Amino acid sequence: MDDRDIRAALDHHWAASDAGDFEMEHDIYRADAVLDYPQSGERIRGRRNIQSSRAAQPNRKRFSVRRITGADDLWVTEYVLTYDGRPSYTVSIMEFLDGKVARETQYFGNSFEPGPSRAQWVERIP
Repeated sequence: MDDRDIRAALDHHWAASDAGDFEMEHDIYRADAVLDYPQSGERIRGRRNIQSSRAAQPNRKRFSVRRITGADDLWVTEYVLTYDGRPSYTVSIMEFLDGKVARETQYFGNSFEPGPSRAQWVERIP
């Protein structure tokens, strides 16, 4: 796959994620894909296990992609993942092999109030 094909697959993946289409959302993964969540120390092996773990989450999720960048077999997506109305700022790093995701690592950042030492310079992000 060339970069345009991978970018199109990523756009399709995130749109399916936002729509709650679990089958199409996980079409981008290899059968033996590995997903890591470093902050919670979790690793999930296999496309079906990744899909099942996400389908089992009781929260209503929305995905708003801010940007996607990458080349060749390494792609990064920055997005806001909203669980039941609460935003989580997220980065997904995907490594492709033969046109499918072989490994994904996701990092989550919770929102917090600006510190008083820099408040005078802060502009709120919508």
